[in-house]
Amino acid sequence: MNTSTTIPPSDNPNQALWEKGDFTRIAATMRRSGDALIARIGVGSGHRVLDLGSGDGTTALPAAQRGADVLGVDIARNLVEAGNRRAREHGVDCLKFQEGDASNLHALADQSFDRVVTIFGAMFAPRPQEVAKELVRVTRPGGRIVMGNWIPGDPTLVAQILKISSAYTPPPPEGFVSPMLWGVEQHVVERFTRAGVPAQQVACERDAFTFEYAGTPAAFVGEFRQFYGPTMNAFAAAEKAGRAAELQRELEELFTRENRSLDPAATAITATFLRVTVEV
Repeated sequence: MNTSTTIPPSDNPNQALWEKGDFTRIAATMRRSGDALIARIGVGSGHRVLDLGSGDGTTALPAAQRGADVLGVDIARNLVEAGNRRAREHGVDCLKFQEGDASNLHALADQSFDRVVTIFGAMFAPRPQEVAKELVRVTRPGGRIVMGNWIPGDPTLVAQILKISSAYTPPPPEGFVSPMLWGVEQHVVERFTRAGVPAQQVACERDAFTFEYAGTPAAFVGEFRQFYGPTMNAFAAAEKAGRAAELQRELEELFTRENRSLDPAATAITATFLRVTVEV
């Protein structure tokens, strides 16, 4: 179920993945942490901000509400539509969304932004070295890039969802570079130094994002099964192999184990990520 019924299928695999389902359903559980992160990294009035891989505005909207002039860019056309709709609903005139690919931001001029923010967005774009180059290119000298990237092998929620799902899907094509390498400090530093940023201007630290869902852990798994592209693909492959119940059970065990809500009818799960800060 997409946020739009008018968008034709895409022949771009990455675009098709993120237009699959309806990621706004997952993003709705991330709003409080998105707002807190923007406050923590100091985005606000007077900043020209690019939110890359913005979805429907989990971090873009709070940045605009703090007075920044914000452009959200996402490869998924349904999420661009949803973001512009949310901006209108909240009466925020300094926020707009447009389609774009994090590995080729040809529509954006050099040195256009004071802050470039990408939280669990650009890490999923193909050609990571081109992503690093584009992030640096569109940031003005003296500006800052902030990335949020899931960490491979981390025991918390999203890294484990992706790890479990990968066991049920066909192996990736030859030459595929895992997006999870953006969660490894050595790879992050190497990519940005190749893009022209001295290593001492790249800092990495662990941070956390909390998913808050008004339902049980099992019901929350259902949201991922119906609306989150990578999990949808895993279930499609698992169903063909007769293993869908096994995948469902693994994910329910994960979500139940990670749930910290004191309300038995609600779910609150904190996931660890690598926060990358690049001073350009």
